[in-house]
Amino acid sequence: MIRPVIPDDAAAIVAIYNHYIATTTISFEEHAVTPEDMAGRIRDVTAGLPWLVHEQDGEVLGYAYATKWRARSAYRFAAETSVYVAFGQGGKGIGSALYKALLEELRAREIHMAIGGIAQPNEASVALHESLGFEKVAHFKQVGRKFDRWIDVGYWELQLS
Repeated sequence: MIRPVIPDDAAAIVAIYNHYIATTTISFEEHAVTPEDMAGRIRDVTAGLPWLVHEQDGEVLGYAYATKWRARSAYRFAAETSVYVAFGQGGKGIGSALYKALLEELRAREIHMAIGGIAQPNEASVALHESLGFEKVAHFKQVGRKFDRWIDVGYWELQLS
């Protein structure tokens, strides 16, 4: 079941996200997030954009959300998208289902452009984005540093309207 996030989901989301922080370069965060931190992020995002969770048998197995692409008002029709699936739950269609639902929510809110930033390499995320119609439009070399190595980031976009 995909549904809007609620404040009580913060701890489950942290459990998913902190795995990526600690073990991958998918997120450029370097320190674990607390449930209180995440609850604040959820409040900030849901003030204007969607945040969805995939729940099965009472357990949150993934989440997707959108944030403003940039702060200036002319960018208000573009959003950066993110999707995370619990470790061990990949390949089951959770990420794809979440992303499709998120894109529909963005269309309903008259967002014109969805933008996905993907730390490289990440074949699974690239495949997910491209399966949904995103096209690669940029590649920045060595813009992040984590685990003592430089990391590239590619950007994919999908026009929604």
